[in-house]
Amino acid sequence: MMTLYGIKSCDTCRKARKALDARGIAHHYHDLRTDGLDAATLDRFIALAGLETLLNTHSTTWRGLDEAERRAARDDADHARALILAQPTLLKRPLLDTGETLIVGRARDDYADLT
Repeated sequence: MMTLYGIKSCDTCRKARKALDARGIAHHYHDLRTDGLDAATLDRFIALAGLETLLNTHSTTWRGLDEAERRAARDDADHARALILAQPTLLKRPLLDTGETLIVGRARDDYADLT
């Protein structure tokens, strides 16, 4: 079963959930704020999509970091990883884990290519 990672209060994540439901695509919803994120899952995401793709530098959480933290996250992958584990809302959303691939931020898409 696919897992959709997001935040309940995020409009884009709500659109993704509705798109999956409309297509009849079975999925589990994982709220990053409520359910958190473990290191093994993050490492798998990084392997599938890359840290640069995953790090949401437009998020409110990112803007709340001081410049030194943002610079360190850009320059040091281990630092960025630690920040994401501490604050999973630093991930771009929604994240759809199909089991084989990770689809990052496609809420406006209707997931027509999924079965």
